Amino acid sequence: MSALISVDGLVKEFRKVKPHEGRLGSLRTLFTRRYEVNRAVDGVSFAIDEGELVGYLGPNGAGKSTTIKMMTGIVMPTGGTVRISGLDPWRERPCNAAQMGVVFGQRTQLWWDLPLRESFRLVGAIYGVSPADYRESLERFVDLLDLGEFIDRPVRQLSLGQRMRGDIAAAMLHRPRVVYLDEPTIGLDVVAKDRMRTFVEETSRAGETTIVLTTHDLADVERLCPRVILIDHGRVLYDGDVQGLKATYATHRELVVHLAPDESTGRTPAVRAADVLGAEIVSQEQGVARIRFEASRIAVQHLIASVNQNYPVRDLSIVEPDLEGVVRRIYSEGLTP
Repeated sequence: MSALISVDGLVKEFRKVKPHEGRLGSLRTLFTRRYEVNRAVDGVSFAIDEGELVGYLGPNGAGKSTTIKMMTGIVMPTGGTVRISGLDPWRERPCNAAQMGVVFGQRTQLWWDLPLRESFRLVGAIYGVSPADYRESLERFVDLLDLGEFIDRPVRQLSLGQRMRGDIAAAMLHRPRVVYLDEPTIGLDVVAKDRMRTFVEETSRAGETTIVLTTHDLADVERLCPRVILIDHGRVLYDGDVQGLKATYATHRELVVHLAPDESTGRTPAVRAADVLGAEIVSQEQGVARIRFEASRIAVQHLIASVNQNYPVRDLSIVEPDLEGVVRRIYSEGLTP
């Protein structure tokens, strides 16, 4: 069975005029143009099956937004191919638009002066949603996104969190096969974020909609995405699950030891390097020692046994690397697979 989304060797270049230097530079530019070429997407390839929920991640300027624009048909590729359910998004834009939904965190597809309910009716009419399907979808969204208290309020009077919930409902009202969520939780408070995440989880669990999520909020990714695609400088660095990403790029763990005062001296002892051979003592402050170790080289049970044998321990814990720290390290250190 072929993938719903197929991206193969995708390239996008942007050109801008490079001005000539010198006194006659402006005049020369009119007749002999030179160009600077920026390759925003550089040979990206991946496939996404129907019903998947995938996080598409990268820093600003990495090429992820440009990729999404080519997948939605807004931008034409310079090279390579994109197929969404067998369609070329650029050449078959109306058909592609009919099977997709898009939410951009900083933009809205709702009518500013109309009540939210009227915006939904217009969206339903544009996509030719039948009355029965419209009612069923709207009831579901009102329930899952808690729209009831403000659905009859003009969009311009809604808070950011309310408007974002309205936008995601509008994007999915016609039951698209593919939904692109670009920063859907940006600027939202904790409660609004949790409601959005729960809705995306519920939608993905049903398996009827393929979701591509781009976000800088890696808490969204850790909670929602079984699979992540990491991109930088227009190229894919990693494609797999979050745990695999951590195993590949975050090989160290941290043992946090809370020490009790020594019964004979009343002083809290300091952990010695000789008692944690192969590990690194990161810090020791106020009776808490942080010990960094490479999980593949040091068995954690042996490290814990050594600490317990030599020191009065009140409590200890293992700190696993979080996704944000892993991604930050990849980008800051320029790591590659």
